[in-house]
This record gives sequence, structure tokens and C-alpha cells, in this order.
Amino acid sequence: MKKIFIISFLVIATAFNFTACKSDAKKEDGKTESTEALEATSKSNAPFAVSNANNEINFTAYKTTEKIGVGGQFNKVDVISGGEGANVKEAINNTEFSIPVSSLFTKDTSRDYKIKKFFFGMMDNTKLLSGKLTLTDDVSGVAEIKMNGISQKVPFTYTIVDKTFNMKAVMDVNDWNASAALASLNTVCLDLHRGADGVSKTWSEVALNITSTF
Repeated sequence: MKKIFIISFLVIATAFNFTACKSDAKKEDGKTESTEALEATSKSNAPFAVSNANNEINFTAYKTTEKIGVGGQFNKVDVISGGEGANVKEAINNTEFSIPVSSLFTKDTSRDYKIKKFFFGMMDNTKLLSGKLTLTDDVSGVAEIKMNGISQKVPFTYTIVDKTFNMKAVMDVNDWNASAALASLNTVCLDLHRGADGVSKTWSEVALNITSTF
């Protein structure tokens, strides 16, 4: 399927720590280990359009004192405004997006449920994550992300090679006043996030890695 690049970003952002809450529950039949395509709501006739691109919106959250990384992704992103241009840079710049929390996917259905209910479910008006991407120069940009009723700017670096755009960033969910939601998640994942030192920890830091191929 076609994947909508946008950001995932935020997405990205936040599912972050959630992915760390792995359980022993069986995965649903039909789930694959590979990143699923993000479904485009419509196609564009522009030379370069985010809605027509193949995208991978991945994030890494961390658990335990040793900071063990656990990956996840969002499988649906909608382009609200922009997302088109004569080249890759023009298409990405000033794209506004919306990401449904329900599209969170970490390859573990029990963990997905806990993240949606005990992390995002503890926030205000966060059924959707929204934002805007702005490229400030040839290597960096800013993603404005709205979550928990708060908008914050996240700096990122990016590269464009041929028709492929890749961006990387690190966000701290506490910048969106999500400490209570994070504590809620850590409580239900207490033993699963306990390291060799006996301490249970869910990190607020989340790494983002997003690729869009036009």
C-alpha cells in the first residue's frame, strides 16, 4: 500500500515509551514483522506528493536503567495541508499532518493496548497527534507537534538522497506535560520494565526515524 510519510513523527512521538511494555500475549494472526504501509486517503497529481510516497515512520522507546530500546511505528498519517511540490524538499516543507493514536503498532497487541489506554488515554484531546514540518535549511528542520493539548517544537536533522527523504530526531514526552501519563504506563508495565538492578524505569526520551521515498 501507499504510505503517507508525514510524521509520523510525532508521533511519533509518543508512543515511544509504550513500545517498551512488551508482554507474552500472542500476536494477532496476519501481523507481519515488517513495517506496514501507511494508507493514503487520496492521490495527488503533483510531481512530488507526501500522500503518494512510500513511508516508514519508526520510533524507539527505552526501558530499564540499562536503557534497552524497543521499536514501534504508526501505521496511518493524514496530510491536512501542503505536502506537494516540484521536488522532495518542497513537498516536505510546510506539510501539516494528523496521526490517529489508534494506528499505533508495536508487534505486540497487549502492549499496544496498554500504550493507548494508560499513556495516550491519560492525556487531554489526544486521539490524534497533529503537527507541521518546516525545513529551516539544507540539513535541519523543526517539527511542531501537538499532544496533550500542548504544542511544542522538536528540532530534527534530515538528508535527501535522490528521491528519498530521511529525518531523525529525539523528543522528550515530558515537554508535553506527559509525566503523569508516563508514570501510569510504567505502573502497568512495572515488572516488564524492571532491569537487572531491580529498578523499573520507562524513559521519557523517544528517538524518531522517518523515511519517505517519492
